[in-house]
Amino acid sequence: MKLNTLINYTLAVSLLASTAIAQTRTIKKGTKYYNNYSYSKAIKKLEPLTEKSTEVNRKLADSYMRLGNVEKAESYYATVANAPDATPADAYNYFYVLRSVGKYTESETWIKKFHSNIATDSRGIEYTNNIGSFTKLKTDEGRFKIKNLEMNSAQQEFGATYYNKQIVYASTQRVVQSQVRTWNGNDKNFLNMYVADRATDNELLKSVEFSKSINKKYHEGPASFSTDGKFMVFTRDNYENKSSDGVKKLQLFSSELKEDKWTKPEAFTFNNKEYSTGHPSLTADGKTMYFASDMPGGKGGADLYKTTRGTDGVWTAPENLGTKINTEGNEIFPSIHKDGLLFFASNGHVGLGGLDVFVAQLKDGKAIKLQNVGTPINGTKDDFAFILDDDQKGGYFSSNRTDGKGDDDIYSYSLFKPFKFGKQIKGVAKDKTGTLLANTKVNLYDGKGKVVETIVTSADGAYLFNVDDDDVYKLDGVKDKYFEGKNTADTKDKDVIEADVILEKDPGNALCLLVTEGKTGAPVEGVKVKVTDLKTGEIFIQYVTTTTGIELKALIGKKLNDQLTYKIELVKEGYFPKVVTFNHTIIKPGVVNVHELMSGSLSMDKEVKDLRDLVVINDIRFDVNKFNIRPDAAIELDKVVEVMNKYAGMEVELGAHTDCRAPIKYNETLSDKRAKASAAYIKAKISNPLRIYGKGYGESVLLNDCACEGKVKFTCTEEEHQKNRRTEFKIISMGSGADKVDVINNSTNSFDKKLEVKKKK
Repeated sequence: MKLNTLINYTLAVSLLASTAIAQTRTIKKGTKYYNNYSYSKAIKKLEPLTEKSTEVNRKLADSYMRLGNVEKAESYYATVANAPDATPADAYNYFYVLRSVGKYTESETWIKKFHSNIATDSRGIEYTNNIGSFTKLKTDEGRFKIKNLEMNSAQQEFGATYYNKQIVYASTQRVVQSQVRTWNGNDKNFLNMYVADRATDNELLKSVEFSKSINKKYHEGPASFSTDGKFMVFTRDNYENKSSDGVKKLQLFSSELKEDKWTKPEAFTFNNKEYSTGHPSLTADGKTMYFASDMPGGKGGADLYKTTRGTDGVWTAPENLGTKINTEGNEIFPSIHKDGLLFFASNGHVGLGGLDVFVAQLKDGKAIKLQNVGTPINGTKDDFAFILDDDQKGGYFSSNRTDGKGDDDIYSYSLFKPFKFGKQIKGVAKDKTGTLLANTKVNLYDGKGKVVETIVTSADGAYLFNVDDDDVYKLDGVKDKYFEGKNTADTKDKDVIEADVILEKDPGNALCLLVTEGKTGAPVEGVKVKVTDLKTGEIFIQYVTTTTGIELKALIGKKLNDQLTYKIELVKEGYFPKVVTFNHTIIKPGVVNVHELMSGSLSMDKEVKDLRDLVVINDIRFDVNKFNIRPDAAIELDKVVEVMNKYAGMEVELGAHTDCRAPIKYNETLSDKRAKASAAYIKAKISNPLRIYGKGYGESVLLNDCACEGKVKFTCTEEEHQKNRRTEFKIISMGSGADKVDVINNSTNSFDKKLEVKKKK
């Protein structure tokens, strides 16, 4: 029994050792296939293993993902992400595959986990700042209509680019070759470039091999051409050298069309066997090129770069497009448009899954705005190689979505809303009944009052402005035989702001108000104006003045000989409030200009404490030892009367002062008599005479050291004594502002000043 037990134990150990050795060999072989991009072979080797380490499951997950089998990839990534030895990258990969199968809500749990471990990764930052963004991205706003092209096959067709009036694209369809070669990455033929005619419905017809001198035994394509079709740049495998890890990297080559033949391709100087450069996109003149590369120094994965060609034909060193575009993921397939738009594919920015198409607005070669182009261009699979016609009416893109005909397919699309960046201000021009107004000129002003754009409405009355900056914009609508319609649009908190302009039909009569600054006569912006009809008690108009200070209001239902009676209230911080009563009889059709008829009564003065800051008042002169009002003094006091009648709530202290050259009591008595005499003169000419009083200060408030009493005596000149002989007008209060100021009855176009006296309680 002991011998048999020993023999059985020995056999078991030998069997286990043999199995372990065999499994180790299988893993080693499968890993070699994986490292050599032979993903199908790697799966065949690794999947049958009964016991799989996290690393083996990770390779299986990645292999299935690269072959486009996202369902199997999801299963393996789930195992890897939940393993005890999972890494932050595993959490991100699981998040990524969940989005690729449309499990958006579940995916957000894993991006949060990834972000908590690597807080600096831009992908984690973007997604966690935009939780729930998939709802908006999945909403089809009717911008595109897409179509799978008839020419697509079970092979790969992708990377369409414009070439004269044709389309050049890359495909794995078979060409006549003496030896058939396939790429181990997907077991399909190597890529070659093809050219096809473009039909009116954007179908691609009569597809043929682009050029036998360009297509060789390995990968060629995609490409890009200058507008004249005489210069091209294309992607090709490195035929000469492999990288240090045994891989043929992608490289960029250029060729020129001379005498209907493409010259021998020339490699770009910044190609390198250790990294890839590819996916070129040339500007119209062929002097600037955008491309993708995983060269050292980038953000991560493949980044987008640009280079320019000098007059000597030499291309500059590649310039990374920066973190606005590039992420730790992959940014590939750039396409530059003449309108300064750069389209590209990315799996690092917030998207719907796989590669999404994005568009960046370039300014001075730098990306300043970025947005996902949305559904239906983007979906859960890889969507890429997006190109747009010059007129922004349509174009082509590539996708491996499940409703296609094979692997990657080329789709055409129609574009119904041009690509413009920033925020949108939209609305309609209409009248008060809601009738839409065609041929209305709608002006958009920025916060500084500068016209940003002007649109003339069509039959639907609609307008749409695209703005880049956060600002409080103003709109006005102008149409013949209508009064101007106004509105504002604050873009600080919303991307789309609705702001209609409502115009009022001009009946022929209107009230025009202009609020001006008292000293300069310039229009005053920001004044709160309320006009109340005193006959009905209803507010006729209420608004805040604009930079022009002018407001025009239709006098609906008013006809000749009708009497207008309005109370006009003006309020602005830093200015004296004002209340004006306006009486006018309409004696002719047209505009009733309140500001003209009342001759400056709608002017506003800045708040001051001294009346002399509002009006120039010369010294009030009196005869020696007298206090009667002389004619020259009356002229100056009438200026005070005018201001106090302008502001019915204003209360003023009139203070009279003397120099020291007389007894103190005498100076006090004389100054008081002069002050009261001056105040009495004003009282007789203003509404509510209690609003002013006189007070004599004698020599008690000197402005200098010219005192006559005391131990120290000062010797002062006549000019110095003169400074102390003065009359001051201090504004004590502006009252309630409810008193009436100017009343005008303009039936005969003449002023009739009526004074209403209200006694103070």
